Amino acid sequence: SDDHVLYCNIFINPSLSDDPVLYCNIFIKPSLSDDPVLYCNIFINPSLSDDHVKFFCFQVLEHQIKYRHGGLSPAQQQLIRETLMKWLQGQLMNSQPEKPFIRNKAAQVFALTFVMEYLTHWPKFFHDLLSLVGLNPHGVDVYLRTLMAIDAEVVDRDILHSPEEVRRNTLIKDGMREQVIPSLVESWYQILGAYQQSHPEITCQCLEVVGAYVSWIDLNLIANDRYVSLSVVSLSVVSLSVVSLSVVNKTKLVESLCQVLQSAGFFNVDQEEDVDFLAKFSRLVNGMGQSLVLSWTKLAKGGAVKEAAEALRALETKVPLLLQLLVHDDDDISANIVGFCYDYLNVLKQVRYTLGSNTFFPSLYPDIMLAVMKKLTYDEEYNFDNEGEDEAMFVEYRKQLKMLLDRLAQVSPDLLLEAVGRVFNNTIQRWQTASFMEVEVAIRLLYMLGEALPASHGAHFSGDTAKTSALQDMMRTLVSSGLSGYQHTSVSLEFFETVVRYDKFFLVEPQHIPIVLMSFLDHRGLRHSSPKVRSRVAYLFSRFVKTLHKHMNSFIEDILSRIQDLLELAPPENGFPALLTSDDQLFIFETAGVLIVHGESPAERKQALMRSLLTPLTDAFRLLLAKLASEREEERQAALADCLSHAVGFASRTSKAFSNKQTVKQCGCTEVYRDCLQTFLPALSCPVQRGSLRSAVRSFLHRMIICLEEEVLPFVPAASEHMLKDCEARDLQEFIPLISQITAKFKVTRDLQEFIPLISQITDQVSPFLQQVFMPLVLAIFEVLCRPAEDNDQAAALEKQMLRRSYFTFIQTITSSGMNEVLANQGVENVERVLFTIIQGAVDFPDPIAQKTCFIILSKLVELWGGKDGMAGFPDFIYKHIVPACFLAPLKPSFDLTDAQTVLTLSECALTLKMIHLRRGPEFIQYLQQEYLPSLQVSPEITQEVCQVLQQPDAKVLKNYMKVRSQLVVALETSPLCRLCLETSNDI
Repeated sequence: SDDHVLYCNIFINPSLSDDPVLYCNIFIKPSLSDDPVLYCNIFINPSLSDDHVKFFCFQVLEHQIKYRHGGLSPAQQQLIRETLMKWLQGQLMNSQPEKPFIRNKAAQVFALTFVMEYLTHWPKFFHDLLSLVGLNPHGVDVYLRTLMAIDAEVVDRDILHSPEEVRRNTLIKDGMREQVIPSLVESWYQILGAYQQSHPEITCQCLEVVGAYVSWIDLNLIANDRYVSLSVVSLSVVSLSVVSLSVVNKTKLVESLCQVLQSAGFFNVDQEEDVDFLAKFSRLVNGMGQSLVLSWTKLAKGGAVKEAAEALRALETKVPLLLQLLVHDDDDISANIVGFCYDYLNVLKQVRYTLGSNTFFPSLYPDIMLAVMKKLTYDEEYNFDNEGEDEAMFVEYRKQLKMLLDRLAQVSPDLLLEAVGRVFNNTIQRWQTASFMEVEVAIRLLYMLGEALPASHGAHFSGDTAKTSALQDMMRTLVSSGLSGYQHTSVSLEFFETVVRYDKFFLVEPQHIPIVLMSFLDHRGLRHSSPKVRSRVAYLFSRFVKTLHKHMNSFIEDILSRIQDLLELAPPENGFPALLTSDDQLFIFETAGVLIVHGESPAERKQALMRSLLTPLTDAFRLLLAKLASEREEERQAALADCLSHAVGFASRTSKAFSNKQTVKQCGCTEVYRDCLQTFLPALSCPVQRGSLRSAVRSFLHRMIICLEEEVLPFVPAASEHMLKDCEARDLQEFIPLISQITAKFKVTRDLQEFIPLISQITDQVSPFLQQVFMPLVLAIFEVLCRPAEDNDQAAALEKQMLRRSYFTFIQTITSSGMNEVLANQGVENVERVLFTIIQGAVDFPDPIAQKTCFIILSKLVELWGGKDGMAGFPDFIYKHIVPACFLAPLKPSFDLTDAQTVLTLSECALTLKMIHLRRGPEFIQYLQQEYLPSLQVSPEITQEVCQVLQQPDAKVLKNYMKVRSQLVVALETSPLCRLCLETSNDI
């Protein structure tokens, strides 16, 4: 009765005019669910033609049966049964079936009626149904849909049932097994035989029913030659092949089906030309194989040795068929069988582990290895220059094959290593005449061994020549064969990928480094004709150098000279396509930085090399910035800003080469990076393209805080002043971490007494800067947060939330870094303003992350200022604002204790109360007992309880107490009974 539109549609529908009294009664009836008679009459009315009205009437009956069945009179229950059968009888006489959604809803109502009445009022449910339906196609359709609906109600394990429903469903299944299952199985057989050719959709439905019921009925009723022969014939109908897969669920059924399939000639895969049929057949075999694996697993775990051995033998007999399908030229057919192959190899692994490493393997195990290696090979049609859907599918298929290779290695690493070595060596010996597919897959197999084999089989190289591994031999062959010159994109990529995968090889045989370095630097690598190869090699080269830089000292300046042109900034007006993209150049700049920083040159030479690397960037930056300031065309401005951002990014990337052992100062490069800062900072005041330029310079400042340490501080005030001008929420959100990083980096710590002179120097610089920038930054944040926004503007709301979090994190950083004087020196009015925002963040905003941060701040401020020698007036603030915040925040409706962050917030809230007690002592307990808690009308008993818990030395006691009390309050507020008590009595 909630949806009046339905009743209005019924009322005005012209097709309902034969009997308007019924519909008028529905329309004006005050309780539409009390009388199912009306709906039964509508629903069998021959003049009713509106599908939506029929569907609605079925819904009403469904509601009656599901929720009000026990309240219906016997006459009403009988009426519903008769109505359903009359409706079904009407379907038998109709030339056209009802719409599918009507038939599905009818099946649901039949199934619900069956569940409610089969054990009591309608034990002959199936007998009546089958007697009426016979082999009428419309009736059979409803019958099969009803069986599937019954399966959903009674059997489906994915649906949660109450204990009472589970007991009921068990009784129903037991009753069906005793009384009707043989009749149902026979009806399925008759349906399959009658409609196999004429009505394939009904045959599909019937096979689905068999698949659903086979898991809990007597298997012998289906697992017999008579039944399976009929099922096999359905495989000749292409549209049914997939459905047949659902029939194979148990070992005996699988074996029976396999025998019939084999006798019918379906195992002759090589003679079958219908690829679509084989794709479906391979899915069927995959399902059968996985079912046998599952059976073996359960039997083996259950200790049924004999039965497990039989299942294993049955499994072994399917492997030849598995191989035929796995090596098929069509990858779809092969991919369909990968699941079975993977599970079978897992069985072999478990058997070998159980019986010992010398267990004899089936003779077909090597054939599986060769099949996987063969199928890894590219097709000649693969388009490397313009990869589309087909190529993407092959890449995914290769990933599946890699899983098989990994599993093969787990079963027998020695056999796999031997097989790969044989394929690899045979191919590399004739690489000049071999096809690219052969060469690529040979290198690919070597690459894959790195993950597939355990370390004990040579994944890690040894310098001991007596223990030279097969992998080491293959790597030596690869790098000394001249194969890097093979002119195909796939081979080039695979060569460099493998060289970097096994970069540890060059640590034990460094004599091969020069020849590989040249391949990276010339037309085979960074200057390859393919942009795809150049891009990937730029990344791989950086990895190669990072690992082996200690062995490259004598080549450093030669390498820098050879990559000089790749380090040039490409201005927009250049017009010539660059060899590398800006993203690729990042890796080259980082590589150059690593070579310089980690070389064995003295600091003066490193400084000269780094200046030579970065000076072209800064010179170009000045020229481009001047152009940007005078440029009026927006598209041109964006291009120039991008180029300027790239220059800053390149300089920043070189700094990644420094470490705790090789600092900027130790390498003599401080002045070089100070000059870069001096060059880049004017971009902050550029009137156009501020967003991208500010972001780039801000990122560079982050890096310089790490690398230059106190040398960066003189640049920060001016940079901050520029970044706080005309800023948006996102600008502030990104700026605050920079200030927080400075505060945290240069904080005063009591643990570093030996560095007091240095700390004093840093503090002298940082503290005045923070005091200077603090209120302008805070006011800028307040201004942005107070800007009006549309109610439904979720993006703006999220930006404000993130900015608020960043603001509180900034305050937390200051208070926890020993620089609380920065806040204290802002003047009384400003300090109070900031403190009130923290109280507001702790209580009013439904953001547990921000709330947690606010309570951390409050606890720290109480620790710093809450003692008898603390800030004047702060004890008053504690009692008037912090204490109420600790009690009121957990009582907010938005304080959700099922949320993990909220639980952490509650913990910080408890710690704040503990800190107040620690700093104020008995005075705080007296305040709670005599003033605050009585003002909340808290009973003396609860007040005493709270104060006792607060005085416990273990903070966990208070945390747990507050959690329980908060949950109790929520329960009281949400319980109708408790609300009634609260409304009628103050003495709860």
